[in-house]
Amino acid sequence: MNAPSVNPITSVASAPAPERLLVIAPNWIGDAVMAQPLLRLLKQQYPAHAIDVLAAAWVAPVLRAMAEVDTVLETPFKHGALQLRERWRYARQLRQRHYVAAYILPNTLKFALIPWLAGIPRRIGYKGESRYGLINMMHHDDLAAPRAMVPFYAALAAEPAPQVTTTCARPSLSVSESHIAATYTQLGLSREQPLICFAPGAEFGNAKRWPTSHFAQLAGQIAASYPATQIVLLGSPKDSAVCDEIKALSQSVPSIPSIHHLAGKTSLDQAIALIASTSVMVSNDSGLLHIASALNRPVIALYGPTDPDHAPPFSDIAYSLSLRLNCAPCKQRECPLVHQNCMQKMTTEMVYHPISAIMASHQ
Repeated sequence: MNAPSVNPITSVASAPAPERLLVIAPNWIGDAVMAQPLLRLLKQQYPAHAIDVLAAAWVAPVLRAMAEVDTVLETPFKHGALQLRERWRYARQLRQRHYVAAYILPNTLKFALIPWLAGIPRRIGYKGESRYGLINMMHHDDLAAPRAMVPFYAALAAEPAPQVTTTCARPSLSVSESHIAATYTQLGLSREQPLICFAPGAEFGNAKRWPTSHFAQLAGQIAASYPATQIVLLGSPKDSAVCDEIKALSQSVPSIPSIHHLAGKTSLDQAIALIASTSVMVSNDSGLLHIASALNRPVIALYGPTDPDHAPPFSDIAYSLSLRLNCAPCKQRECPLVHQNCMQKMTTEMVYHPISAIMASHQ
């Protein structure tokens, strides 16, 4: 399923008739993945309604891999800017798509403005930045005991209540085999050899990153045991320097074949296609981890300063590794104690052991 991307400002004439729902997606890739069960619940409740999702361009490929999405509307707004006039103009165009309800997942005031300005009658979301009036079906979460992300978003499908118990499936994405094959050809990879993906970056901050030396050592162990395996480094352009370090360190180990450094060199669509076919995904707590989980690939998730119970992987085969030190989860971008023991002391052997079990099961 590849939902089309549409700019409503230039596509109003072809907009379908009424009975549409608008979902405003989170700006983080991992959060967008974890919102998918909400879309599934909405589709079950309103099977005749089309679901449009308004999303930032860098998140849009994730939404296009969700079967429930009819159309992806890529937001033209700059990150962090209010742009009130632009939001008013955009909302005026959205009026012509005749939405009956909007689900506003970001907690900011500026995103709640859009469906209000568009005159969408039902506007559902959390209180966020005191969005009274902008949200007219307001949900509240217990700040002392916040829910994990999947039930947090899924609760928006129900009526607001002090304690909402929402039963929802795990996140799910899908990629066609033809797209996977085309991506392998484009990137010069072999479809006949096993693929293992590393995601060594972390948009949130350095504290979440497993050391580059550990990734390089792990690559050496994998190459020694499974020499035919292709190892791919994935990430955004911001992760390129980290992947440069891993590749440089790995070149000093004779047993490691050439690692494919693709961070910043693939589109997110291509990265999703590779992840959809990987034998194992080794990742810090990042958006690519949650993509792998939603594609039901075997996952080794590395948690340090973040809580492994807050946004865990949901794959059939998933290992959440955390040392659970007394100082964790600190949820800080940089280690406040400087030592970063939560990641530094997570050994390569701890990560390699589940990889070997997964690879053995494939043989």
